[in-house]
Amino acid sequence: MRILLLSQFYPPVIGGEERHVRNLAAALTQRGHHVIVGTTMHPGSPEIESDGAVRVHRLRGTLQRLSALHADSERRHAPPFPDPELVLALKRLCAHERPDVVHAHNWIYASFLPVKPLSGARLVVTLHDYGLVCAKKNFMHLGTHPCSGPTLTKCLSCATRHYGTVKATATTLGNMGASFAARHMVDRFIPVSHAVARNTGLAGSDTPYEVIPNFVPDDVGVPGPEDPRLDQLPADGFILFVGDMMRLKGIDVLLKAYAGLERAPPLILIGRRAPDTPAEFPPNVHALGTWPHSAIMHAWRRSLFGVLPSVGPEACATVIMEAMACSKAVVATDTGGMPDLVDAGETGLLVPTGDADALREAMQRLLDDRALLARLGATSLARVDRLKANAVVTRIEQVYREVLRPAASRAQVATQQITGEPPCR
Repeated sequence: MRILLLSQFYPPVIGGEERHVRNLAAALTQRGHHVIVGTTMHPGSPEIESDGAVRVHRLRGTLQRLSALHADSERRHAPPFPDPELVLALKRLCAHERPDVVHAHNWIYASFLPVKPLSGARLVVTLHDYGLVCAKKNFMHLGTHPCSGPTLTKCLSCATRHYGTVKATATTLGNMGASFAARHMVDRFIPVSHAVARNTGLAGSDTPYEVIPNFVPDDVGVPGPEDPRLDQLPADGFILFVGDMMRLKGIDVLLKAYAGLERAPPLILIGRRAPDTPAEFPPNVHALGTWPHSAIMHAWRRSLFGVLPSVGPEACATVIMEAMACSKAVVATDTGGMPDLVDAGETGLLVPTGDADALREAMQRLLDDRALLARLGATSLARVDRLKANAVVTRIEQVYREVLRPAASRAQVATQQITGEPPCR
């Protein structure tokens, strides 16, 4: 198949979504597919380059030129509505590459919608967050609690507090319009968790979708080169948190819970600081900043267990998969896509969101019961294979094949999915 992956960012811009798209491109290429990546222009990067066997095209967008619209000049997001220059660039790219399938990630899909009827390609959209219904993408109302569902007045009020009036109005209305069109034009949505499917309104609707999680590479557990940063880690075991050190990730809840532990080992925090990162940390807490991925994997291997106390509905936390690949249990909150990844009492422990006492008790339980800790870690390692590229990319390939079938065959598959009947072979 000829596959065009669309991602608003791509390395050298690095994040969980960018790493996912790059890993997907590499895995699909290894399976014999012709893969092209279309992404937005990044300062200092060439317009066209090769990333192994993958051809990367960096495309200019009108809104990317307006630096004042973006809080981070290094991450100028694609808008949730068609960007004129991006539409034209995608039209030229499709005419040149003639993809069978366009697989979009994040809001860049909106700029492909006008091109789809002319391209002849099928459109698959992976939802890595709640951007299909949320202008802020995190499904948190006013930044304090999970949203009960979108309405125009509520979304405008919430987005205004985040973006300001002008940007919030354009983003909210544009997103609602593109979302309505997408539900009629996208051939298959891939929400990365059941929470994403539920909160974006896909579950229970006639819109075709399949829940497929993110994945980690098959060799994710193989040790990489040592890194000088590892000298900052304690010699003995420690509790590990990996992620942005912000309230949405539960950093304040974690620090409160940690302060109440008995005989607590060090707590290591690896990630970016945010405006709401605490200015001070309790004793024995070490905030080490942003680390490269290979060093983080070494930190997982040296840790006792991980903790992910997010108060927001995380869509699909790849850090949990990485911990599992290193035979580590994780204490996480029972929100968003976390229950999809953590089998409570088998690969980790789940606690209510925002409950520092429950988080402290769960961490203390693992510290006091090392037999339980070892059992959870061993089960995590045994079950992580279902979250590796070999298993997950096979499911994505199957989606491609299904959307490329004639319309009558696709309707039959959809009926079988609803009735639970096995598909014909």
